[in-house]
Amino acid sequence: MTDLEMARTTASAAAQVVVHGDGPADIARARAAARDFIDSLEPAPAPQTAQTLALVVSELTTNALRHGGGRYTLELGATPDAVAVAVSDLSSEPPHERAPDLDGGTGGFGWPMVRRLCETAVTRGPGRRKTVHARLPR
Repeated sequence: MTDLEMARTTASAAAQVVVHGDGPADIARARAAARDFIDSLEPAPAPQTAQTLALVVSELTTNALRHGGGRYTLELGATPDAVAVAVSDLSSEPPHERAPDLDGGTGGFGWPMVRRLCETAVTRGPGRRKTVHARLPR
């Protein structure tokens, strides 16, 4: 699936949960919302999907706070075959891989991990915003 097709598929999945965040405490709230969302789906996704979703949500919202202007909007949706995540922030700069900081710092691990765990696409919104879409098999 191309990035454009993936973005369209993700966008067409009706958002069932929307969470806004602007601080570190909101990352935990986003993870909790993702767990509650997964628990509400019928039929229930595989247990691995629930764990992966929590990790992806944590990474994308953390990246949005650190690199995307300090605020984000998280949208979660589901189709019969997938769970969709969309995180919008205030930066037009797309995520990029960088060498992980192995000397006691943090960073460089999240985006490559998200790309390995799910299909991803980055779309630009109006103005200087972007949305990162991730799609996980249900």
